[in-house]
Amino acid sequence: MGRRVRPREDIDTELVDLPPELRWREWMGRVEAVVFAAPEPVPREVLAKVVGRDCNLDLLIDAIRDELRGRPYDLVSVAGGLQHRTRTGFADAIRAATGLGATAPKPLSQSEALVLMCIAYFQPITRGELGRVFGKEVSRDVIGHLRALGFIAAGPRSPTPGAPYTNVTTKTFLSHFGFESLRDLPDIDLLEDAGLLSKDRLLADGFPVGLGTDATAVDGDDDEPFERDEPLAG
Repeated sequence: MGRRVRPREDIDTELVDLPPELRWREWMGRVEAVVFAAPEPVPREVLAKVVGRDCNLDLLIDAIRDELRGRPYDLVSVAGGLQHRTRTGFADAIRAATGLGATAPKPLSQSEALVLMCIAYFQPITRGELGRVFGKEVSRDVIGHLRALGFIAAGPRSPTPGAPYTNVTTKTFLSHFGFESLRDLPDIDLLEDAGLLSKDRLLADGFPVGLGTDATAVDGDDDEPFERDEPLAG
């Protein structure tokens, strides 16, 4: 007979017996402890379970961040939740002491970055639709590599002949690039100004045609790496 799982113990979230200042400090400690212990970003509704009903979670998080000023790590909003991350300025010290980050994944090639950008902006989108965007077939290897990195996943089937699976971005994509949600993606007008997107060349169904001078380089061949800044996960 298997062991009976013990029910989760309830905790006192209101802390009415504590003076307001101590109550606030206890709530701060609980929130920071939960975030610190979690392996991935913690949604706010989860953090709300350890504080009082009248606690302003936004003010509480601001108070924690104020205390972390000058510390080598911060509390960041990413992928729909909160996570501790070391500040980028300490990356060299961490590598020198522990070797962590010394074997960082190979940066995305320019073609992979362009495909990923297109998926992020126009998801859900099939590989065939991506081919229409770039004017040539998008390699399965490019899609496979982005999936292996965890940046994209299979989305709903497209209502087109054959019902192919679409591609969508993931929470890993948001976390890796420091976005809290897809609403944090740069405005398309900014991409047009940078020469990455041409809004005056659109297909009838709304997909863009032409993503800068490297738009046809989507077969994974010897492209220049796409550099990016990455905070180290705490």
